Amino acid sequence: SRYIRSDPAAMADHRSGPRTVRLDTSTGSFTVELYDQHAPKTCNNFYELSKRGYYDGVVFHRIIPNFMIQGGDPTGTGRGGESIFGSKFEDEITRDLKHTGAGILSMANSGPNTNGSQFFITYSKQAHLNGKYTIFGKVIDGMDTLDRMEKTPTDAKNKPKAEIRLSRMTIHANPIAG
Repeated sequence: SRYIRSDPAAMADHRSGPRTVRLDTSTGSFTVELYDQHAPKTCNNFYELSKRGYYDGVVFHRIIPNFMIQGGDPTGTGRGGESIFGSKFEDEITRDLKHTGAGILSMANSGPNTNGSQFFITYSKQAHLNGKYTIFGKVIDGMDTLDRMEKTPTDAKNKPKAEIRLSRMTIHANPIAG
């Protein structure tokens, strides 16, 4: 298994409750809860990249109002990024999870089984994405920050005119633990 390259303690510590990650951005902060029970490999990838500081300083490179915001590419182009596994990894799509509204956290990809480091968060229900992208969490705090991000003016290619940068990601084994 390629999990060998990841931190076994990080995979084990969510057993006491859901793992969460707080994303501090130039626009404000928001917190996501990870769905380890549905997408364990994807959650571990995001958690480990966050823990290692991989996303620190990375911009959100794409915003489409009433659709989604995308980030996680250190090149800022939408064409870069690597997983903790060293290559692209397989989808973990389940019928139990759907893009039902604002705040759904999913992996961005360029086709089936091409997950790396990029992710997106929906601004509204997006049923046409169901079955095509791995859903691995949801926003549990800070929707006001996402609302401000959504209002950021963009160019013709949906790139924000004013940079929105991830400054830091803080990981928690359990949201109650702070």
